[in-house]
Amino acid sequence: MIIQKELQLRAYPRGYHIITDVILQGIGKLPDTGLFHLFIKHTSAALTINENADPSVRVDFENIFNKIMPENEPYLTHTMEGSDDMPAHIKAAMIGSSVTIPITNGRLNLGTWQGIYLCEFRNHGGSRKLVATIYQ
Repeated sequence: MIIQKELQLRAYPRGYHIITDVILQGIGKLPDTGLFHLFIKHTSAALTINENADPSVRVDFENIFNKIMPENEPYLTHTMEGSDDMPAHIKAAMIGSSVTIPITNGRLNLGTWQGIYLCEFRNHGGSRKLVATIYQ
């Protein structure tokens, strides 16, 4: 059986945000076993799984990715939507648009220190739409 639900996240500021609890509230009860897939329907934000305990990890992510793909580079041509837009597309392509997590005993089988991140790369990205799919 496959269950699918669209979720809409509120607008988050630029940065890396743990959204695990928001997602779990939005999807409701999970089956005993299966796979959970989460997809973001945007090209300037991403999803990943990483450290959920120390907030400095998220600060470091922001700093590192801004160094890898800075704004206002003279070679960028896609600039009509702002200086943060093309770097946001590149960062989103590097991190990815989806995560898949096993479901075990009715829970997401994440490691002790793992959480689902929304990686918001725009200064004013707005609300974000996600598709959650549960494979049972």
